[in-house]
Amino acid sequence: MRSNFRNGQVMSPNPRNRYLLAIVLLSTSACLHAQTSSTAKRAAPPASSSEVSYPTRYELASVEDIQDVVDKIYRYVEQTTPVRIVDLETGASVGSIGRLPRNAALERTELLLLTYEWGITYSAMIELAEVTQNVRYRNYTHERLNAITKLAANAKKRPDAIEVAGKQSGRERALSVGSMIAPRSLDDSGSMCAALIKAHRSGVGGDLRPWIDNYVAYVSQRQLRLTDGTLARNRPLPSSLWLDDLYMSVPCLAQAGKLTGDRRYFDDAAKQILQFAERMFVPERALFMHAWVQDMNPHPVFHWARANGWAVMAMVELLEVLPEDHRDRAAILDLFRKHMRGIAAVQGHAGLWHQLLDRANSYEETSASAMFVYGFARGINRGWLDPLAFGPATSLGWNALTTRVNKLGQVEGTCVGTGVGWDPMFYMYRPVDVHAAHGYGPTLLAAAEMIELRRGKGAKAVQNGGLQFGEATSKH
Repeated sequence: MRSNFRNGQVMSPNPRNRYLLAIVLLSTSACLHAQTSSTAKRAAPPASSSEVSYPTRYELASVEDIQDVVDKIYRYVEQTTPVRIVDLETGASVGSIGRLPRNAALERTELLLLTYEWGITYSAMIELAEVTQNVRYRNYTHERLNAITKLAANAKKRPDAIEVAGKQSGRERALSVGSMIAPRSLDDSGSMCAALIKAHRSGVGGDLRPWIDNYVAYVSQRQLRLTDGTLARNRPLPSSLWLDDLYMSVPCLAQAGKLTGDRRYFDDAAKQILQFAERMFVPERALFMHAWVQDMNPHPVFHWARANGWAVMAMVELLEVLPEDHRDRAAILDLFRKHMRGIAAVQGHAGLWHQLLDRANSYEETSASAMFVYGFARGINRGWLDPLAFGPATSLGWNALTTRVNKLGQVEGTCVGTGVGWDPMFYMYRPVDVHAAHGYGPTLLAAAEMIELRRGKGAKAVQNGGLQFGEATSKH
């Protein structure tokens, strides 16, 4: 077909040529459409295929599956947290805990024995002993708490013990048990206090009561508070609230209430949760912000996952022991249910939760995910949450969590210790490390509750379409 040029301009083809061109284009388009449709049909999976390639195991784990994960973690922590004592003056190993030199201390181990993270691990071991009736978990806790408290009693014989402990910092305080002799923060006190009270009730760990009383006195009497009694810190800015501090205080106060029968401890624990929530719970998301500062307005809102995990665990700990007739029980249970609905709504598609809960472009974080699975499972087991609504998310969360336990028993993907920030990059680029000990205790607690769930309200869970924690009454 030729084009017509006239006076240097391109002229339109004659009508007959336009007709022929239309026929060619239509024929070519039909041919290409047929080829494309044929290719698309060949690439599509068979319509009858029922197999789905999920990124995470879908079916509910068995008790045996859960126990296998516990066994791996237990072997790792048992090997990497031995009780070894040294004389700080000579550097020599101390062979007998019954004959301690003046400057005896714990030898550095891969994971430290006297930290708030390991307080959770001791609590988890005590719960696992109850759930599985396996004494090795009790023995693990007894051996370490007995050694720590004997070291503390030995160190306190020194006339300058409090002064020395006051000068210590960081790892040195943990190894020399200065944080037990002279606690100076909620991190020093709350988690270990709760673990010691649980161990005391279980007959584990030796003479724990003096150290329990010391911790309780710090939390209830010596920690900084706002004028309304809310526990606070003066960092990173004056009169700051860290959501982390709910777990670093409430379980200690709650367990003290159960231990002593003094309801003032229950009152204080409940007050902390409700007054933190008044300032830091975001109703639109049903999530907590990480931090709040008295003189800051407005507050940048960052829903850091582990901070929300601390809040979940604090509420669970309090609800477990708070008397049914306590004036604040209904309000705390209502807050717990709202929060768990918010947590369920931001679960990642493969089961884990993100470092910043409302930002799917932040990495999936392990310790918070473990805390949430624990909270869901305990809530279902105690009748606080509906298994029909929350059972499937709990199962998916557990299955995803198990992918973070490697063949050595290390818990991977755990964010390292984290302060407060006011921008997203601070949180989104925090490192992860298998030696960030925050992941071990919560994963073991989640496992204990999952075993209970599998034996109880999840015993008859079935896959009918999706996973169902109930049975159909009809086939149609």
